[in-house]
Amino acid sequence: MELPFTKASACGNDFLIIDGTLAPERLHELTRQICDRHNGVGADGVEWLYAAGDADVEARLINADGSDAEISGNGTRCVAAYLCAESQKESVTIRTGAGLKKCTLMARSGNTSEFEAAMGAPCVGAEMAIATLCGEVKGIPVSMGNPHFVVFLEEFWDDWQAKSAGIQRNPIFKQGVNVELVHVESKSAIDVRFFERGVGETHSSGTGSSAAAVAAIESGRAQSPVSVHAPGGPQMVRLQQGEVFLRGPATLVCEGRFFV
Repeated sequence: MELPFTKASACGNDFLIIDGTLAPERLHELTRQICDRHNGVGADGVEWLYAAGDADVEARLINADGSDAEISGNGTRCVAAYLCAESQKESVTIRTGAGLKKCTLMARSGNTSEFEAAMGAPCVGAEMAIATLCGEVKGIPVSMGNPHFVVFLEEFWDDWQAKSAGIQRNPIFKQGVNVELVHVESKSAIDVRFFERGVGETHSSGTGSSAAAVAAIESGRAQSPVSVHAPGGPQMVRLQQGEVFLRGPATLVCEGRFFV
């Protein structure tokens, strides 16, 4: 069996976009196989696409390890780039596990498109301290339709990946958690490292950028709009009337066939 796919990347956060109706029932196992960076195509996750009555498409996200995820902001933007390239539309609505998300095309150059996505209203909790094997860590819980824990640091830990994994293992996060480590550069810019559920370290994250910016704004460390810097490149987050808007690029990388 041959499974057609399109690979797309948003600030180094890469996804495979596949028609879900073409896939066999063992969707989670297949996702692990195709996302393997040595024996598969390689990606942070797969956006499986299905028809939707209330949107241009429904996107079901499965992480590289085969676990389900409610949404990826970058993955949703990759789906938008795919849809707009296919249909020449300038605005698409995508049904995700975190609800409907509208993506508006702002610019295009070759295979790269820039979108602003309406990410919805965040839910920001009070700062809390959690216990890890490396000691107590304070952070701000934020939901963007998926769970995040935002930790502000004067400088990034040398072993930040291991410590982030330790934060994820805390049993208080019953659904798991995406970890954002944030260094505030100024009132309008932050530098972030991402450690995501089902993937580990990623070069970027759309919902993570949103959560980090919102936590910085709500705690008085920054003001909207916020430029979010990460190893994969910058994204812009603004908070308007209680709703988050995320702007950044998405590039269509290649097309191919995976032999199942």
